[in-house]
Amino acid sequence: MTLPMTVPVPGLPTRVRIHEVGPRDGLQNEKVLVPAAIKAEFIHRLAEAGLTTIEATSFVHPKWVPQLADAEELMPLIDDVDARLPVLVPNERGLDRALALGAREIAVFASATESFAKANLNRTVDGALEMFEPVVTMAKDAGVAVRGYLSMCFGDPWEGPVPISQTVSVSRRLLDMGCDEISLGDTIGVATPGHVRELLDTLNEAGVANDRLAVHFHDTYGQALANTLAALEHGVTTVDASAGGLGGCPYAKSATGNLATEDLVWMLDGLGIETGVDIGRLTATSVWMARHLGRPSPSRTVRALSQKEI
Repeated sequence: MTLPMTVPVPGLPTRVRIHEVGPRDGLQNEKVLVPAAIKAEFIHRLAEAGLTTIEATSFVHPKWVPQLADAEELMPLIDDVDARLPVLVPNERGLDRALALGAREIAVFASATESFAKANLNRTVDGALEMFEPVVTMAKDAGVAVRGYLSMCFGDPWEGPVPISQTVSVSRRLLDMGCDEISLGDTIGVATPGHVRELLDTLNEAGVANDRLAVHFHDTYGQALANTLAALEHGVTTVDASAGGLGGCPYAKSATGNLATEDLVWMLDGLGIETGVDIGRLTATSVWMARHLGRPSPSRTVRALSQKEI
């Protein structure tokens, strides 16, 4: 692969860590139930493509996310994967299950808005944070790293625009309870670059450093890469993405797929930013998974490269 041509832009990070969410956030929204053996191969292939953080599964109740009901079956199949393998947990019971299977990193999933907290967790924002506090404490006591996902940071399908102060307040509370990192979620894909910069500026002013932040953009309005570039210009170096653009959100019908990892890597390669990811192997992996799902990948980079020899 000789393209894209590398043309660095001064002031951008030299390296970005991609937090791959395809096996969890991607597959949880698929209508097709993917067998654990296929999920395990997917994770192995992603690691072989150079991804170093791969979110493996979720320990929520099977009734709520049946696509990930096989977490106990999956985890032993990936214990040889040479990558960080965080898992999502909703409560203390989920944490117990994850720890019993050797999880060393977990994530909790909060909301910046009351409407989404009710739809996703059947709780208020305060109630959800109260539920997560003992989970985070137990995880930290067990030496486990904790990520806090914060959804609806930029807009909410029921409430509309989300005040920046509201997102900053919940972010600060997650960090204060012990989360190591906050992933800022544009769950319905309505963010624009100026909004991203303003939120990051305000978080910094509130004492939240860039190295405690990640960004998680959906591409509903085609803004995910532009928003990512705005975050990189600000100094954020952790970006969530999903192989092949898999995913959405089962509780927000207007949410389309996540930023495709291949689209992100193509941009970063062109900027001379290191990721350690082999875009050819990654594309081949997404094409392989698309066959199992019975539909083409929505990623433009996957579509372009899969027409060529990679």
